[in-house]
Amino acid sequence: MTRAQGDAQPPQASISEDHFVNLYLAKDDPWDVATKWHDQRKYAVTMASLPRERYRRCYEPGCSIGLLTRMLAERCDEVLAVDCVESAVQQAAEVNRDLANVRVAAAMLPAELPEGTFDLVVIGDLLYYLSGDDLTALLDGLIQRLEPGGDLAAVHFRDRQDGGNYDGFNVHQALAGRPELDRVVRHEDEWFVLDVFRVRG
Repeated sequence: MTRAQGDAQPPQASISEDHFVNLYLAKDDPWDVATKWHDQRKYAVTMASLPRERYRRCYEPGCSIGLLTRMLAERCDEVLAVDCVESAVQQAAEVNRDLANVRVAAAMLPAELPEGTFDLVVIGDLLYYLSGDDLTALLDGLIQRLEPGGDLAAVHFRDRQDGGNYDGFNVHQALAGRPELDRVVRHEDEWFVLDVFRVRG
């Protein structure tokens, strides 16, 4: 289905923390990312799309149970992974407990952004849960924390059914509209869209 800029709008309010807490209360891995092939493939495509062999400091907001975090740790000197759900943070910490270069923490975004700067931000299946104002605030905060020449990798589910929902297409349009960013990688298929943007240095 052909999509156009602005054809779907973000939620009026960001999806609540309680919503995600309840998902994890019902199931340790609410989206079955540990077992679904399309998620395993999505992670592999994400890693293959990172332009640089090595990064200094990576920030991964919305890390869920930490499977992609572990892959990022192989390519990064340091990884800070955060999630708003404490049980997800605990699982991610356990998955990565043997890796000295990984730190997992709880954070509610966009209010609780980290200190310091990063040369890589990887954000997956998170942005379309945010209201328009919160999306703008988060993108502002992420871009401010990216070093000149740093990469922002975004990968999000796309609506394969009717194209009428606010999905990966829409949030990646918002990213592409940021004047500070240049797109260096683009991938789109029936399941997801992936873009890597580089901060102008």
